[in-house]
Amino acid sequence: MKNPCDTSLLSKTFRMPRQVPRTILDKETVDEMIYNTKNPRNRLILELQARCGLRIGELLNIKAQDVSERKLTIKEPKSGKEAEVAFMPEQIAKRMGEYIKATNILPDDHVFPISYSTARMFIRKLGSKLNTSLSPHDLRRYSATYASRNGVPLEIVSKVILRHQDLKTTQIYLGKVSEHEAIRWMDILHGK
Repeated sequence: MKNPCDTSLLSKTFRMPRQVPRTILDKETVDEMIYNTKNPRNRLILELQARCGLRIGELLNIKAQDVSERKLTIKEPKSGKEAEVAFMPEQIAKRMGEYIKATNILPDDHVFPISYSTARMFIRKLGSKLNTSLSPHDLRRYSATYASRNGVPLEIVSKVILRHQDLKTTQIYLGKVSEHEAIRWMDILHGK
């Protein structure tokens, strides 16, 4: 029996949207953005997104009590769990602790008390200074791609950096592999 919904009219109407390939930022651009940002709060926001893979919403909901040495407890994450843990590199964790002390943030206070639109506008302005279109999620995408391209196993990128439930979701984040990069990895794996 033929499926009555399998008609050309319906398939055109309910076609799956095509994935638009995203341009992945390069390390030099991200480093330039971070190092040229003088405001400690804004620099931490950039670093936590680009180096730790945090979503902007998660980042803005972090309270001082959620910061413990090199771990961030993310309450009510997108996954629907009660909480998740994100990890920070040592130098970012040190700057985060110094920032919390210097600004006298109380344990129940948000570390970054700004709105989503303010953070988005700040990141977009940075991108325009560098002649690139930039959104907060581009920094998260960069974090995943940079880790993947530097040999971090896909499972670690997926479960630790991005905290995805499914590897397929992570693969969408990663930029396309260029021929040059494919050849470089073949040489690394099997010698020249």
